Parts: sequence; structure tokens; C-alpha cells
Amino acid sequence: MNESAPKLNALERRLLNDYQRDFPLSSEPYAQIARELGVSEPKVLDSLASLQNRGMISRVGPVLRPNRVGASTLAAISVPERRLEQVARYVSAYTEVNHNYEREHRFNLWFVVTASDRRRINEVLEDIRNETGLQVLDLPMEQAYHIDLGFALWC
Repeated sequence: MNESAPKLNALERRLLNDYQRDFPLSSEPYAQIARELGVSEPKVLDSLASLQNRGMISRVGPVLRPNRVGASTLAAISVPERRLEQVARYVSAYTEVNHNYEREHRFNLWFVVTASDRRRINEVLEDIRNETGLQVLDLPMEQAYHIDLGFALWC
């Protein structure tokens, strides 16, 4: 096992591997997961909170077909390397940003903004421009492609 790999206990591995897809659609999904895994519901919730606090997951929630509910866009910024971590933290602080990531490109910080409508997306992008002083490239979707983002964990 890779020494730099995150340390996960058996419950955390199950939560991350088994519920990337087919998350229970019920009024008490965490209770159902707890029953399936043979633990208590508070243990499931505590484990998910721990994963989030350790930066191993950003959220637990649905992935919806783009622009079916609300609006979304892909955005990118060319950030000087010395400011990359600071700008990424600022961008991630928006509840409308569900993830961001570094790329090896002139535009090295990419992120997705999802909001109730296009007006709110524009506000978020403008706020980011104003606060960082950097131009934000707005790349609204022209054609949808399905990419399965579920990955089996081997740790």
C-alpha cells in the first residue's frame, strides 16, 4: 500500500466504495446504510463527517443531469502558482462550487458552479473576479456527455 495513501478504516472504505452509486432513496437513507453495514446511524453520520473534515470528500449528495434543476457552468482561472492554494480555497468557499481542481494548463484552476439560475452563476463568477483580480473563463455546456465518476478504492 502507498505510504502516502489516506488512512481509512473498514467502515470508511465501505461508505466510499459501496455508496458512490445506488445511494438509498428513502426518507432515512443513513439509517438504511447503517442497517446494511451493521452499524448505528450516528456511526455512519460521524464517519461521513470525519471524511469531510479530513478533506477526503467534499459532500454527499446527488449528481443531477446538468441544467435540469437550476443552472451550471464550468469555469477556469489562470492563477499564479504562488496564489493557487489561496484562490482555490476562496473559490471552494462558495456553496455553489461543488469542486475545483488544478490542471497542467495556462488555465490551471477549474471548477463547476451550480446555482438556482444563470443570474446567480454570473454573480458568483463576478464576485470571484472582483475578489481575486483574475479573469474567470466561463464555459457553459454546449453538449452533454455522461462520465461515470465512481472509482473503486484499493486502500
